[in-house]
Amino acid sequence: MTDKITISTPLTLPCGATLKNRIAKAAMTEGLADGQNRATEKHVRLYRRWAEGGAGMLLTGNVQIDRRYMERPGNVAIDGPQSNEAIAALREYAKAGTANNTHLWMQISHAGRQTPISVSKEPLAPSDKPLDMPGAQFGKPRAMTGAEIEDVIRRFAHVATVARDTGFTGVQIHGAHGYLISEFLSPDVNNRTDEWGGSLENRARLLLETVRAVRKAVGADFPISVKLNSADFQRGGFSHEDSIRVASWLNDEALDLLEISGGTYEQPRLVGLDDLTLHPEKAETRKESTIAREAYFLEYARDIRAAVKLPLMVTGGFRTVAGMNAALASATMDVVGVARPLCVDPSAPARLLCGQVRDIPAYEKTLRIGPGILGPHSYFNIMKALNGWGQQGWFCLQLLRMGEGKDPDKHLGVFKAFRDYAKNEAKAAAALVR
Repeated sequence: MTDKITISTPLTLPCGATLKNRIAKAAMTEGLADGQNRATEKHVRLYRRWAEGGAGMLLTGNVQIDRRYMERPGNVAIDGPQSNEAIAALREYAKAGTANNTHLWMQISHAGRQTPISVSKEPLAPSDKPLDMPGAQFGKPRAMTGAEIEDVIRRFAHVATVARDTGFTGVQIHGAHGYLISEFLSPDVNNRTDEWGGSLENRARLLLETVRAVRKAVGADFPISVKLNSADFQRGGFSHEDSIRVASWLNDEALDLLEISGGTYEQPRLVGLDDLTLHPEKAETRKESTIAREAYFLEYARDIRAAVKLPLMVTGGFRTVAGMNAALASATMDVVGVARPLCVDPSAPARLLCGQVRDIPAYEKTLRIGPGILGPHSYFNIMKALNGWGQQGWFCLQLLRMGEGKDPDKHLGVFKAFRDYAKNEAKAAAALVR
């Protein structure tokens, strides 16, 4: 009889690497890079603190493969050959994040049409369809050429090689949340008629070719993960049925871990929020059972588990040891992703693992401006944006504080967070070396 799997159980991946436990810090944007998009001492402080916090594996925030098209101005970007200073900074970052026998995996990404206008007024995307969001934060994208798509694949492989050579112990290819690879997967965003669009096989080509190129670049014994949407939750978008098929193809690609998430900037289910677009009638409705469940995407992961044998990670909503252990014991998933709680309590994994606490607070449920009533009036669109970006700002500012060697500020107001976050982004954009 095998022992029951819990959050304390080690996991050996297909490539042979072993995670010391089943808790992973999921990727969150940090905004700690300098004006040349290099890692800094702030990354070292933050990731040392997380490594000492007990998680088996840490995923970095978006490390961009092209600094012209980033998720935000403060991203780390590995864009072509790196200077000695940039390589040294990455080595220090990796050293801090791998302390305490912790795995540190670099999440590598291209923001696509979700590149903010402060970074690029004309981002790249599969097609020229813009985001349907208030506030004019994103420019109208330009459809990529075939040569630009091939260049993206080479860039992913290059960044993965740099990650391996500087001491990171794995990589995750970001194929979710409405960034470039996710955009190619979506028939709503990808309107191409060439070999990169149309059928699901063509829409998944960028993801699959990227996985193959990265594996060839880093070798058979280096962990490679993919983050994939369970669905976009947008009518006409990447569906759950699509996700199951793509997952089955990834199962044949020597992958070590598949992380299941969901949503985009327009439908931010990844952080437990609903529609943030100007046209909410286009959003898909979630099942009540999914809304009530502790983990946002566990039901979707169960369907994907039936189609794959590779290890699965689910992120979004886990807040109790009982919920985490029940999900692991069900064999639906193999790794528990925890994100926002670690912005406030970086030692939460260790305290959960040793039994000091049985749950971690869901801070996001108390962070709201106004009554939270949604409707068709422009006022409600403004409130949706304030609440969505205010929450995002609140958690991001906690990361900035820890990067500066300070403790998180649990008493920070959401409106102040919205304002201060906007100021910080403007400052980072002004500091970019173009």
